[in-house]
Amino acid sequence: MGEQSLSQPHPQPLSPSPPASAASTPALSASTTLAAASASASRPKKKQRSSDSNASKKPRLALSVRGRPLSADGEVAAAIRYLRAADPSLAAVIDAHEPPAFHCPHRPFHSLVRSILYQQLAFKAAASVYSRFVALLGGEPGVLPDAVLALSADQLRHIGVSPRKASYLHDLARKYATGILSDASIVAMDDRSLASMLTMVSGIGTWSVHMFMIFSLARPDVLPSADLGVRKGVQMLYGLDDVPRPSQMEKLCEQWRPYRSVAAWYMWRLMEAKNTTMPPLITPALPAPGQAFTLQQQQQHEQQQPAPIQIIDPGQMLPGLG
Repeated sequence: MGEQSLSQPHPQPLSPSPPASAASTPALSASTTLAAASASASRPKKKQRSSDSNASKKPRLALSVRGRPLSADGEVAAAIRYLRAADPSLAAVIDAHEPPAFHCPHRPFHSLVRSILYQQLAFKAAASVYSRFVALLGGEPGVLPDAVLALSADQLRHIGVSPRKASYLHDLARKYATGILSDASIVAMDDRSLASMLTMVSGIGTWSVHMFMIFSLARPDVLPSADLGVRKGVQMLYGLDDVPRPSQMEKLCEQWRPYRSVAAWYMWRLMEAKNTTMPPLITPALPAPGQAFTLQQQQQHEQQQPAPIQIIDPGQMLPGLG
């Protein structure tokens, strides 16, 4: 959505008087004028296209340009101060919860691989598949594009990866191997460019991109407008009769810019508080930087909390992205 200019249009200068030669030019005859007007009226008018006619047919990526990452020192505190002042309704939710932390120990490629492996699986089953996948590559340092590309569909099927997910992994690894994507370019791209590039990968849709940007890249101003938990949180926060549609979310959450990622995190927490049976929607336990992500850690987390619910994006279902 482009920014609307608040400046007033500049007044147009008055047209100069016609030169004397123009004034002496004979006027068109009345019959000629009437004929021209009649011909113009008889032409069928072209139907003007509405710029919003197809707006609801395609899910929108409600993203802004890249800002300072939330993992930077003091950035979460700055976001909380801003949101508390910008939205009094949200301030009460902020006061009721500990502040979030946005730190991911994995490289972008690794995080995207992991997100694909977790698709459409319960948390415990996904953790088991992920652990076997990492073991197949000789540990987490081995989760590299060339190594993933070298795995056959049969090898992946043997550890519980479906043929479709195997094709997703290979497509991602192939785009890295050919230079279309790289960890460096992913980190450097602005949000809109990155969203366009990532959704070119098979198996990665709008919802997946939102979760990756928030929890893996710590981007500060990402609005997951299709996420059911966030939408229900907005409904509860503002006392709306109905769950807002994805197309309504950007307007409803405009006051949260430029920290919509943090506000979305509080919407998940708000829904947890409403329903104590609802687990944290997104963030599984993460290892400390430099440590391996073991199945034992995943199982311990599973014992402490129920499996994350699966939120459905129009094209993707991606639980447990850390």
